[in-house]
Amino acid sequence: MKQYHDLVKYVLENGTRKVNRTGVATLSCFSCFYKVDISESYPLITTKKIFFNSMLRELLWYLSGEEHIRNLRDHTKIWDAWADSEGRLETAYGRFWRRFPVPAKGLDMEAWSEKWINTDEHTGEKVFDQIAYIIDSLKEIKQNPASKAARRLVVSAWHPANAAESLLPPCHYTFCFYVAGDKLSCHLTQRSADIALGVPFNLACYSLLTMMLAKESGFLPGEFAHTLVDAHIYENHIEGLKTQLLRTPRELPKVKIADKPFAQLTFEDFELIGYDPHPVIKFEVAV
Repeated sequence: MKQYHDLVKYVLENGTRKVNRTGVATLSCFSCFYKVDISESYPLITTKKIFFNSMLRELLWYLSGEEHIRNLRDHTKIWDAWADSEGRLETAYGRFWRRFPVPAKGLDMEAWSEKWINTDEHTGEKVFDQIAYIIDSLKEIKQNPASKAARRLVVSAWHPANAAESLLPPCHYTFCFYVAGDKLSCHLTQRSADIALGVPFNLACYSLLTMMLAKESGFLPGEFAHTLVDAHIYENHIEGLKTQLLRTPRELPKVKIADKPFAQLTFEDFELIGYDPHPVIKFEVAV
């Protein structure tokens, strides 16, 4: 895919060498951006094999709202390095997607309690379901494009106090949606972006989430846009990415999502069609 290859080339040619907490230096650029059309195909990188099943398991884990990886570990080890011995993850994305803490006072709990505000079964505190809010807002916008919610379709995974103490604060920390006509688009902001390993997964994950939400709310997929604040390539990834750039992109696949309500979708309800990637390129994770 040209947009991804252009991003790789840009950082390789313009990146500043930076040391970081992992001990593996990076080539880093400030504030990179790309966007892709997701209306006709699914942007799963083809110049190396991306493990779609692992990505899908991770996305469904986010949507579960779980703050541990005990169930996710049965399918992928992607988060093992950052979880504690019991599998708990301080900044599990879904925890704040589905259970963001709300103040005890200052909100109209009576009006919202049945829709988006629940009591957290672990802490007993009031929490806000951001994904449920997005779904309800999109359905409202479908009926009334002038709805006040049209420019308030924002989800945050960033809780400042939690992030300040976390072993790994959220990298892709906020995303928002945009409706134009019959199409739904998504913009993701990422504070730290590992271009070789992370970005292809982020691109695939949020594009699929947008497709799921579009289907649920009666829209068609539009575009996925991505802003990377610290866009970086680890030095031990450089040669692998140069190899990847020599490969010719192949036709992008499609994804079929079962005709089921959003909340009932499971792993078996997704079908990847026509994915024919080049072989895997091994990139080591910098922990």
